[in-house]
Amino acid sequence: MLSPELLAALYTMGHGDEIVLADAHYPSDRYGKRVIRADGLPIPELLEAILPLLELDAYVEHPVLMMAPVEGDQADPAVESTYMKSVLYHSPQTLPPLHLERFAFYERSTSAFAIVATGDTSKYANLILTKGVTPT
Repeated sequence: MLSPELLAALYTMGHGDEIVLADAHYPSDRYGKRVIRADGLPIPELLEAILPLLELDAYVEHPVLMMAPVEGDQADPAVESTYMKSVLYHSPQTLPPLHLERFAFYERSTSAFAIVATGDTSKYANLILTKGVTPT
């Protein structure tokens, strides 16, 4: 599930760095300075593989961000529910994700350490995780 390139990125990230898990339709190459291909992989399974290796930032209010639906559209609540089940298993104190407007999400992703381009086709499946301090 985790490619050598993704493992290296997770290892190299510092406290406060962000990583984007992007769905199959996300313009990763337009917004990412480092794009890691994970074609064909669904985000929930990838998230479950990443979370044991990535301590979420306890010093920010929302270490998990998601893209908000465009006005007149709606997200499938099962997507967020599935993500948060994994997040809360690994980081029980984590608050629900902050939802960023579409273009604010894109802008935020330009400063991310990496964007992981997945094959997930769920609507509004994009996710940003903020890395915290690895426990000793």
